[in-house]
Amino acid sequence: MTFSHLDESGRATMVDVSEKQISHRTATAQSIVSLPAEVLEQLTDGDIQTKKGSVFQTAIIAGIMAAKKTGDLIPLCHPLGLDNCKITIRLNNENEVIINCTASITAKTGIEMEALVGASIAALTVYDMCKALSHDIVIKETKLVEKTGGKRDFKRS
Repeated sequence: MTFSHLDESGRATMVDVSEKQISHRTATAQSIVSLPAEVLEQLTDGDIQTKKGSVFQTAIIAGIMAAKKTGDLIPLCHPLGLDNCKITIRLNNENEVIINCTASITAKTGIEMEALVGASIAALTVYDMCKALSHDIVIKETKLVEKTGGKRDFKRS
């Protein structure tokens, strides 16, 4: 197996998708944010209200906007017009913020980078909006959870 973004001389290159088949593709990525007690104390009705507005609603909008701009942010990603992008935010039993970003498209190339960027920027937005309360916020992980379409499907167990 070789890296798809390197040519035969080892130089960076955009993948040529001109011969690929168009298919429906989806990807879900997840970021987990650990909030310290002083931030969790501000939680009311499943969200945190700040002078800047609703933390989770702002993070959702930021994540969707970022997913739409993935081709501008990651040099060798193809610019894609998303068919859909949905971000959900919830707390788990460990008082961690679980951010899921699901993106979909009917295209010749995959959508997992858009889902990963959407989840990542939503997590960074939570950090940005809550950092005045504490810098002990930790973005613990961002990972691809599942993808469909293209050469092969993937699902993290």
